[in-house]
Amino acid sequence: MRADCERCVGLCCVAPALSVSADFAIDKDAGRPCPHLRSDFRCNIHDRLPERGFPGCAAYDCFGAGQKVTQVTFAGRDWRRAPELASGMFAAFGVMRQLHELLWYLTEAVSLAAAAPLRGELRWLLAETERLTLLGRDELTELDVAAHGREVVVLLRRASGLVRAGAPHRRDLASADLAGRNLAGADLRAADLSRALLIGADLRRADLSTADLMGTDLRGADLRGADLGTSIFLTQPQVGSARGDAATRLPARLARPPRWS
Repeated sequence: MRADCERCVGLCCVAPALSVSADFAIDKDAGRPCPHLRSDFRCNIHDRLPERGFPGCAAYDCFGAGQKVTQVTFAGRDWRRAPELASGMFAAFGVMRQLHELLWYLTEAVSLAAAAPLRGELRWLLAETERLTLLGRDELTELDVAAHGREVVVLLRRASGLVRAGAPHRRDLASADLAGRNLAGADLRAADLSRALLIGADLRRADLSTADLMGTDLRGADLRGADLGTSIFLTQPQVGSARGDAATRLPARLARPPRWS
């Protein structure tokens, strides 16, 4: 569930559409290669993406979907040498990326001690989601991944409730618009911040212990000195889109972005 670009064929640089924004410097139609994608499927500006106007690319992670589609679904073939595969490969990548993100959450949920009462259900859904990633390319692209995702999220929400149960001051901030807010030093322990907008928020030295950060938009949020060490359902793309430093505490499963140090 971690991207291995050496075993992919640049799918994230071709399949998605891009729009000029704070995250991307260009407009690009879905299925059209980024002009910075080289013939060997490497990025020509990978070491300077933010400076060239592509911080969204620097933060992006496919959760391992790229290599799964390339090496498993399409048995090592690529869209350049076999252009007739391109549309199917790009469609499969979109579905696979969603499935692999669900795998990330379910794997974490299984490991949460407080969610032990749900472990059987979580393991079953984890196995079922993994089974879906092994479907053939036609079955994969026809899969109703949204419906499966809704089933997974219902169970993850129950797991989140168990993890945060009993916290003295847990706050329900799910889907809250907190963009740009000054939350420096805030006590957000066990808060439900799932799907909340924290774009550009000041979260310096904030305590986010056991906070639920599933789907939280942390683009440009200032996490310097913040404690996210035991927060749940945090992903690498979220971390990569935020600002932090050597004092920011992260869960052990996540890597500290090099620019944070």
